[in-house]
Amino acid sequence: MQEMNERGRLSRLDLNLLRVFDCVYRERHLGRAAAGLHLSQPAVSHALARLRRQLDDPLFRRQGRLLAPTPRAEQLAPRLSEALASLEAILRPERGFDPARELRRVRLAMADEMELMLLPPLLKQLRRVAPEALLSSVRIERSELKTDLAAGRLDLAVDLAQPLQGLRHAPLFEDRYCIASARPQRISAAQYRKAAHVAVSSRRSGPAMEEFELGRLGVERRVLLRCQSHEAAGRAVADSELLLTLPRTQGQWLRERFGLHLLPLPLRLPAVQGHLYWHPAYEDEPANRWLREQLLSLAAANAASTTVEVVAQTDDEK
Repeated sequence: MQEMNERGRLSRLDLNLLRVFDCVYRERHLGRAAAGLHLSQPAVSHALARLRRQLDDPLFRRQGRLLAPTPRAEQLAPRLSEALASLEAILRPERGFDPARELRRVRLAMADEMELMLLPPLLKQLRRVAPEALLSSVRIERSELKTDLAAGRLDLAVDLAQPLQGLRHAPLFEDRYCIASARPQRISAAQYRKAAHVAVSSRRSGPAMEEFELGRLGVERRVLLRCQSHEAAGRAVADSELLLTLPRTQGQWLRERFGLHLLPLPLRLPAVQGHLYWHPAYEDEPANRWLREQLLSLAAANAASTTVEVVAQTDDEK
């Protein structure tokens, strides 16, 4: 009987109320939600009040200047967002996507080392075709990734290739490891093991990205510095004997910034593979599809230019 009453309440819900809920859930702020919906703030408050009565739940509670969703809201949000996206895709007239007119915000999740590769060219592209769009990049939280993508709090995510159930993905880039050093000499495998190293990781504990693969080879390093960014690591390497193991794309940026030398890694490590992730509900959504195409195209162009630089750098080091 309770389930039938619940279904009855949901069947009487106004679609506009659900759109308000979805926007407030994503923004966590009445004013920003109102702006995104092109409504007044009182109109959004009134819609939320109606929805609270119909669902018999407060849905959001004040938490400082933001709105924190209740457990009931957290339960509803991903499925509701997916359903709204699917409905909009069905009802949307077939026409071309105009980023200059329709794209207002781009929200990506990625590790900071990937920002160096992807954000500058993406910003340049957006400034050209969608100059009013706001580009935001946030740290990736794998435990919340599927929910954030489903709820529309994120448009896309860039992460290392790994199995993530319930998400679509496509290969974005492949990068090889190298060594950044203040000196130009080659490093042998024995010298690499004996050297002092700097490791980069945003996590409080646990191995850095390359240490997973080094561990499979039975290689243990003497890490004297662990920091959160490649920029800080590059500055430390420039003023010391430390070695930094990192993907070549980041290495080339540090070489230009700090005058470092990029050396071949004397160990065979698999390439770093990055994938682009999105939620299936947004598979055919025009803005999401356009963004995916831009990132895939920019990553391909970057890979082509990186290949030329790697060959040139390797020839110089011989």
